Amino acid sequence: QVQLVESGGGLVQPGGSLRLSCAASGMIFSRYRMNWYRQAPGNQRELVAGISSSGTTNYADSVKGRFIISRDNAKNTVYLQMNSLKPEDTADYYCNAAMGLRNYWGKGTLVTVSS
Repeated sequence: QVQLVESGGGLVQPGGSLRLSCAASGMIFSRYRMNWYRQAPGNQRELVAGISSSGTTNYADSVKGRFIISRDNAKNTVYLQMNSLKPEDTADYYCNAAMGLRNYWGKGTLVTVSS
């Protein structure tokens, strides 16, 4: 059974940093594209960043230059380093694993950016 477990969310002041982690199990992690999505109250879920099985990354325009996605295949973990956080980054952040028709989601971790 595939499981994705996010961690690292919390309350941070504007301009601060957080590092999210997503630990995967029950899957051949290295074969999957890994993504981070977020969903703020009243908004649709949106793609924040993705990293392919070969390490190619992509980012939403709103986070380019501030967020960095990375993966450690030996640890079956994907990370999202979030810097220069803004109040508008406040949302539930979800880990996603995708390969062909296979698509799995974590339960999310809340990030709140507020002074």
